[in-house]
Amino acid sequence: MSGFKKFLFQGNLVQLAVAVVIGAVFSDLVTAFTTAFITPLLGIFGGVPKFASLSFTINGSEFQYGAFIDALISFLLTAAILYFFVVLPMTKMLERFARAEEATHRECPACFSEISRKATRCAFCTSEVTPEKSG
Repeated sequence: MSGFKKFLFQGNLVQLAVAVVIGAVFSDLVTAFTTAFITPLLGIFGGVPKFASLSFTINGSEFQYGAFIDALISFLLTAAILYFFVVLPMTKMLERFARAEEATHRECPACFSEISRKATRCAFCTSEVTPEKSG
């Protein structure tokens, strides 16, 4: 039973649960924004104020394609928001960190291992190397 308690309260599981809840609330927020602002705005140009009311019937079966259009708009907005406000900034930040680390390390000319630019001897093959000046 203690293993199960440890599993339930370990950091990754709690973080995942929080992420799922925040994601669901964020999805609701984007859907509400789409319904309240984007769909009516598109209705000004397209003539249909609410896509959810669009449907057609074949042999008594109703196909509500308007609800799909609303969901598609919500999805595209959510994906765009996540890309421009989460993915893109994180990618830029990770590239900066990679460049900073790259600037502090170099390749050993003898064994091609990664060593500090300030090193005078390779920690892997023990060859003597000339330290590089920080730029």
